[in-house]
Amino acid sequence: MSLLQRAGRSVNWSAATLASRSITTTRVVLSADAFPASTASTTKPTGLYQFFENNEALPKQNWTGRAWKAQELRQKSFEDLHKLWYVLLKERNVLATQREEAARLKLPKQIWTNQGRLKKCQKSMARIKFVLYERQREYEQQSLEQQS
Repeated sequence: MSLLQRAGRSVNWSAATLASRSITTTRVVLSADAFPASTASTTKPTGLYQFFENNEALPKQNWTGRAWKAQELRQKSFEDLHKLWYVLLKERNVLATQREEAARLKLPKQIWTNQGRLKKCQKSMARIKFVLYERQREYEQQSLEQQS
């Protein structure tokens, strides 16, 4: 059963609502010209196409993993945390692009939402900040102890 069918069962749609709102299940696919063919198996999109996932403005929703735990982040180096921060920032921007596209198409939240993925990004980013703050506090405490 498709996501649209499940949402249709859980939401009471009156005939007037259905007549005034058109819901499409087609996905907008970006042009292939944005991704030039190369000999490498994976090419990274450039420009604005970085904000689209799998060449689609609204890709099909799939299950994603969990947010990073603070204990896992404590084991990472500063460089790794820095890289992870920007990966999460890019993911957050991709999700914001998808949310705006869904709003532009006037899709109800029952049909399209990426709120779970957004929460995971926000939690992970907050935990990175927390771990970095812990490190800074520890460093400052050690420098004060050395001075006295």
